[in-house]
Amino acid sequence: MADKRWKIHKFGGSSLADAACFRRVADIVLNYEEVRLGVVVSAMGGMTDALINLALRAEQGDPGYKTGLDEIGKRYSTTANALLKDDHLVDVLDGWSKDADGIADILQAAALAKSAPKRSRDVVSGYGEIWSARLLAAYLGQLAPKRGGAWVDARAVIRVRETELGPTVLWKDSQQNMDKALPADFSGIVVFTGFIASDENGLQTTLGRNGSDHSASIFAALTRAVELSIWTDVDGVMSADPNRVPEAQVIDRLTYNEAMELAYFGARVIHPQTLGPAIKHAIPVIIRNSHNIEHSGSRIEADSVVSANIKGITAIGGMALVNLEGSGMIGVPGTADRLFASLKRAGVSVTLISQASSEHSICIAVPQDVAERARVVITEAFADELESGQIQSVEVSDEQSILAVVGDGMAGTPGIAARFFGTLGRAGINIRAIAQGSSERNISAVVATSDAVKALRAVHSGFYLSAKTLSIGIIGPGSVGTALLRQIDKQSEKLKKNFNIDLRIRAISRSKKMLLADRRINLKTWQEDFESSAVPADLDAFERHLNPDHLPHALIIDCTASEQISSRYADWLARGIHVITPNKRAFSGPYAGYTALQDAADKGSSHYFYETTVGAALPVITTLCDLIYTGDEVRSIRGIFSGTLAYLFNVYDGSTPFSEIVRVAKENGYTEPDPRDDLSGMDVARKLIILARELGQPLEIGDFPVTNLVPEALRDCSVDEFLAKLPEYDAEIETLYREAAGHNKQLRYIASLDAAGNASVGLEAVKKSHPFCNINLTDNIVQFETERYSANPLVIQGPGAGPEVTAAGVFADLLRLANFLNTGEGYV
Repeated sequence: MADKRWKIHKFGGSSLADAACFRRVADIVLNYEEVRLGVVVSAMGGMTDALINLALRAEQGDPGYKTGLDEIGKRYSTTANALLKDDHLVDVLDGWSKDADGIADILQAAALAKSAPKRSRDVVSGYGEIWSARLLAAYLGQLAPKRGGAWVDARAVIRVRETELGPTVLWKDSQQNMDKALPADFSGIVVFTGFIASDENGLQTTLGRNGSDHSASIFAALTRAVELSIWTDVDGVMSADPNRVPEAQVIDRLTYNEAMELAYFGARVIHPQTLGPAIKHAIPVIIRNSHNIEHSGSRIEADSVVSANIKGITAIGGMALVNLEGSGMIGVPGTADRLFASLKRAGVSVTLISQASSEHSICIAVPQDVAERARVVITEAFADELESGQIQSVEVSDEQSILAVVGDGMAGTPGIAARFFGTLGRAGINIRAIAQGSSERNISAVVATSDAVKALRAVHSGFYLSAKTLSIGIIGPGSVGTALLRQIDKQSEKLKKNFNIDLRIRAISRSKKMLLADRRINLKTWQEDFESSAVPADLDAFERHLNPDHLPHALIIDCTASEQISSRYADWLARGIHVITPNKRAFSGPYAGYTALQDAADKGSSHYFYETTVGAALPVITTLCDLIYTGDEVRSIRGIFSGTLAYLFNVYDGSTPFSEIVRVAKENGYTEPDPRDDLSGMDVARKLIILARELGQPLEIGDFPVTNLVPEALRDCSVDEFLAKLPEYDAEIETLYREAAGHNKQLRYIASLDAAGNASVGLEAVKKSHPFCNINLTDNIVQFETERYSANPLVIQGPGAGPEVTAAGVFADLLRLANFLNTGEGYV
């Protein structure tokens, strides 16, 4: 048996701008197979304003109103001719001509009297809906004669009474009119005019701005509809204004109460009045996009699945704070009554009220344009108290905005207010006043208008985005950086799906150029995009782009070995930008610079991770921190921290000259472009300093001996000359090797540190049974001797270099940071 219950659809002016829009609306409507379908329409886009303008021009004696009416007629005729033919077209244009004659008479009278009273303006402005309804009904009748063709003039149905709160529907009269307008056995599609109605005397009036939505809700109630769909030009109710918050999302489901709160505080998709009839009759309201019919939109109903504590964050500007303050108010009954009575008499609407329990002050938020009026009437109402000093002042603060977070899930959930205010505090935004109702559905805060967008973005990211959403910039996409981008691309979808980790690579910079993206860079095509779209590198612009208000966390990953880049870490950290890097410079440079990093991170509530500065992806620093923070006593650290030097002394057996092994290692990419960078031992020394500082030891370069394997005479020549002359010094290494072999030992380049701060870096002869002599060619190995690991020291061994493993270590740091941001747990 066919379902004969009504469904109502409403289409606004943006959905009815021209013939193409009417076709789209007809397609949408005819796609529904309901037996009874109601369609409520607004005027064509811009039509209502054009009609009101005619009345204003006539009132001012401007004869141009006649030309304006003709222009409206041409627009309407063009649209009708594009849609209709034969009798349908004739009937529609005849109807418009008769209406135009009536409008011309009203406008002529206004021009003669030089006055266009509200009644006349209501009549003129209401014709836009009549024309839309008549045109759409004719078009539907032409396309589907058995279903379409009927339309109902709301002036004959909806009766209203004007009150202080605006037009109030006379439901009994309206229901009787509705029952007369449509037979009980009606089936098909009927088009209703929105916006217009009649008053108690049967004279035409309007339901005010956004009145067509209100009309749709009224007709839904009068037809006892099971659903009301309001078609707009957006996908639904958004979590915030997408023009101000790029990360705003469509709210799939929300309750009537949530929608009312959001609408009151500035959500423009739906007007609070619209929901009244729907709430009374428990009619679900669906907000849909007529330009994107595949999207399911937002469903508003009595009960909604609580998917999040917060459904939306919104803000209204153009406000002012008025503060009444004085010790004479404490414990005095009637103070608030006098305040609000004076505002009522002056016609001032109060948007927000905040009062401390001490009763020492009452703070209200009012629209900016009536703030002075409010100050004057309050001053007059409390003139005696002001003169006697019982009330100290009536102060007005201009340029304020109200920020509100809304959600039924807030009720009974601890920590929402703390999160709200904490987010604003971290964003550096001062709160002037706060308010929360006992329903706990809304928390509002007043902030300076200059901070409103920043506040809106910060709060939205704090509540609506994952705490593990990171805006990431990578500096130095060389071998390590490129490998890291490849690894992130491979895992990003899985991380988002399984762990809600949203890694957004939004900037990549080389030394001369950088690539930026508003949302995220396509990691599959970033190299091609870099070549085609990169702009000149500018680290200040790079930072600004990376750290917008609407994303909760910014991170810079430095994959260079540049001291120029590392010198910026402290500034980045102080401004709240996290840092991850394999670059050893900042952590092994002057000790004052190292402590400055810690101070900067404290100042900016930011974090820095540098696991890969020692041992690449090997968990050397993490293990050391675990030992320290679990109370173990670290007595000594010894290790081989250079894959190059490990390779050289693993291969060297006295049969092949050391210089030849160095040359081959360079050709195979096992050394730096200049092998002396490895042979000098400085890289190993820097790693040892990093570990020493984790133990609280303020070591610096120069505080301990470092054996330089580069002969002094070859330290300043070219690389080619170095390689050519190195054979002259093979005997020195061979002698050391023979001496060690004579004692059943092998040469290893070892870094050593003890609890007293004694440190050294250099060649040592080690027994062949020692773990240091049983590693793969390029392995790193570190040995921790501690109170717990004394008889059998803790050993970590594995590849300590190479793009893939270093990138993997950086990636692991990135995931540690994401987890830390989510839980607040960690050492760094």
